[in-house]
Amino acid sequence: MQGNAVVAQSGGPTAVINSSACGVIQECQKHRQIKRIFGAKNGILGILHEELFDLGEEDPQAIEGLRRTPSAALGSCRYKLKSLEESRKDFERILEVFKVHDIRYFFYIGGNDSMDTADKVGILAKEMDYDLIVMGIPKTIDNDLAFTDHCPGYGSVAKYIATTVMEAGRDTEALYTADTATVLETMGRNAGWIAGAAGLARRSQQDAPHLIYMPEVPFSIDRFLDDVKAVYRDLGRVFIVASEGLVDEEGKYITAQEGMFAKDAFGHRQLGGVAETLKNIVEREVGIKCRFSMIGTCQRNAAHFASKTDSDEAYLVGQMAVRHAVEGTTGFMVTLQREDSPEYRCTTGLARLSDVANSLKKVPREWINEEGNFITQQMRDYVRPLVLGEVPIKIGPDGLPEYVRLRRRLIEGRLSPYSVQS
Repeated sequence: MQGNAVVAQSGGPTAVINSSACGVIQECQKHRQIKRIFGAKNGILGILHEELFDLGEEDPQAIEGLRRTPSAALGSCRYKLKSLEESRKDFERILEVFKVHDIRYFFYIGGNDSMDTADKVGILAKEMDYDLIVMGIPKTIDNDLAFTDHCPGYGSVAKYIATTVMEAGRDTEALYTADTATVLETMGRNAGWIAGAAGLARRSQQDAPHLIYMPEVPFSIDRFLDDVKAVYRDLGRVFIVASEGLVDEEGKYITAQEGMFAKDAFGHRQLGGVAETLKNIVEREVGIKCRFSMIGTCQRNAAHFASKTDSDEAYLVGQMAVRHAVEGTTGFMVTLQREDSPEYRCTTGLARLSDVANSLKKVPREWINEEGNFITQQMRDYVRPLVLGEVPIKIGPDGLPEYVRLRRRLIEGRLSPYSVQS
């Protein structure tokens, strides 16, 4: 099928989401049936507002430079499209934009909610007899997408977290007479993949982290205090890693702002405060000085120390999405499948968007120790290959990384301005 293509990015940026965009763009340029490749400014919002730019007009070196540039170069968003019935006006507008620009290929890079949106766009296109190929490309540092062994973005955040814990742990070790305990909070609303990756940093009993807490195991303050006291008794210091999504036995979030959550556009609670909560508990109940760290968005954009494995696989899923699309495949997300072999090897597969949408993959309970306060060897073996290799970063004369910026010159709109549904 001949026509134009559009690629969009959604949700939280990562160190390698631009590698996926690069894979899409460069692969599209190899296929004659794809006439032009547009980028959507700020994800699905760019499509709704008809804010598209022709990626064929970008400098090829800038496109290649996306492979070493963090964040979302096309622009991202957190705009939530609900059901086809509730957001019918928005979905029809998307198809109206596609029709007027002869867009026949839609590539959406994102997480759970993005796959849901892509699936619904495909359903409506079929309902309205509009020929459209829709392909999802996985992206999430949380690593909680089902039907794929792991998600692009996770390997790099795992590498960053493990390294940060190694370095911060040495700081605590040097100054334990002043700051005896440290709590470091990671992202991870519903799953502990990021927090668990910190376990790679511990090569000996002395090394941080000494304790890791993930949402998969209900959090008990009494058990937590016993754990902290035991480590303090043995080492004279304690380094704790905790996921932002910790919940107690009743499913309530462990947070300093309990009951006072803001929500994002997807209706998810905006978490944070776990580290401060645990820090206060340690100081009050154990009687030792404790500090806390919240590294926030730094963990998802650390391209200066991204995993080459992660970057290469992010490029691959973008590339494969296009190859499947030009063969007529639609309504699927490209997956990563780990081969059963002594050395790490990964291939790609496909999963239906309808199956992936709004699904959730948690850390298997057997990958967490019986006490619920650290990872097992199984999780180490799972994460370790994903952090391997370094992405070659160009360093400028000022000693800092040189990242690219696309021109993103918008094409002329053909439709009336549009206001999104609230």
